[in-house]
Amino acid sequence: MSAAPSPSASPRVLIADDDPTCVLILEHVLEALGRDFDVTDDGESAWQAWEQTRHPLVMLDIEMPGIDGLEVCRRIRAADPLRETFIIIVTGRDRAADLEEVLDAGADDYVTKPLNGQHLIARLRIAQRHMASDAARRAAEEEVRNARWVAGIAETNVTLQHEINNPLTGLLATAELMLLEAREKGQPTEELTVIIDQARRIVELVKKMRTLRDPKSVPYAGSSRMIDLKDSH
Repeated sequence: MSAAPSPSASPRVLIADDDPTCVLILEHVLEALGRDFDVTDDGESAWQAWEQTRHPLVMLDIEMPGIDGLEVCRRIRAADPLRETFIIIVTGRDRAADLEEVLDAGADDYVTKPLNGQHLIARLRIAQRHMASDAARRAAEEEVRNARWVAGIAETNVTLQHEINNPLTGLLATAELMLLEAREKGQPTEELTVIIDQARRIVELVKKMRTLRDPKSVPYAGSSRMIDLKDSH
């Protein structure tokens, strides 16, 4: 695997092609666009490189030693259900059936050989716009999911406060009366004291829930998570 010599703020691009001429053209184009890149010359190495780095843009030759570009494309798609990687297939085939197979494998775009520098630059700029648009869409969807989650927490919070407070108030009052009577009669009070202490703990918990403004989850057991009430404010 080789890499571009100069650093760049942009995410790395993965080139997978066993044709030195095609690789040279792709490298020149990416350098002109200021993009860093990694290069592999067979399908298995391409798959391993993507697994390690998760390149957001991959350019795959359709015919390579070992597994071909279409199989690499399928593997990436299977491991990337959100389609965060933009895949361009480089192919010498231009029949309709061949191009349909490229898209069926999960590719976002394709370019045909022989490669043309200006055409490649145009396709890569279009790919960059698509990637930026998809990233913005995913960010917006995540914000909506978070907003719905927070709204759901707020609704659950109000419901629990109402459903817990009413019976809890009655329970605590009854237990305190029983404690007073037990003390007056000289009867044991340990069990009633435990009940009252635990009820008061629940009261404090409900108070924390009432002041919860920015709920955060923390690990609980196994893969489960729970709302963190220790940092409630």
